[in-house]
Amino acid sequence: MKKSDTRTRGQWAEHCAEQHLRETGLRLLARNFRCRWEEIDLIMREQDMLVFVEVRYRGATGIESVDSHKQARLMATAEHYLQRHPCDADRSCRFDVVSVSPDSIRWVKNAFSYH
Repeated sequence: MKKSDTRTRGQWAEHCAEQHLRETGLRLLARNFRCRWEEIDLIMREQDMLVFVEVRYRGATGIESVDSHKQARLMATAEHYLQRHPCDADRSCRFDVVSVSPDSIRWVKNAFSYH
């Protein structure tokens, strides 16, 4: 698979995930937030909860592909986001994973713990 195909699928998966989460009441704050450690696909808010979302285009195995190393990088990136956005620093946070395939969306809230 060419890199452009992978990028297109990733963008499609992120769009599907964002739409799904918006339909359930979450509000988008940032898309593709990057720092030196990692990229967080979507940063959303659900009432007073800040939600960091990792989107996977992999079907059923997408959620399991977020291993402890990836989790640590996502947490470091979330810390960086919170430092740059002090108005959100006191909010409760969680990490969700959304796995998207052509025929389904699987959303796991609080997929791993914030240390």
